[in-house]
Amino acid sequence: VQLVESGGGLAQAGESLELSCAASGFLFSLFPMNWHRQAPGKEREWVASIDSTGRIIKYADSVKGRFTISRHNLKKTLSLQMNSLKPEDTAVYYCNTRDTWGQGTQVTVSS
Repeated sequence: VQLVESGGGLAQAGESLELSCAASGFLFSLFPMNWHRQAPGKEREWVASIDSTGRIIKYADSVKGRFTISRHNLKKTLSLQMNSLKPEDTAVYYCNTRDTWGQGTQVTVSS
């Protein structure tokens, strides 16, 4: 079972980034998926969730209206489109399902 994130990088406030998470080793289409993030010196926090069908989606209040979570079950990928980025979005972003976590991808937003 493996999750591998990609797409992080450096952005200026107001810009956009899209993160991807490639899944392998399990039946991706059967599992709900999540994005979390951990900012320097802070605890890891939940960002967004999507159910196995892609129909039920939830967001943390801090990203609602700016971030969009999506999945492609045939490609076994999870995505997070991040728009109108803010410096407080700076964090390592992780995809997760049940007790499996990716290694994370760094997102840095400058003001």
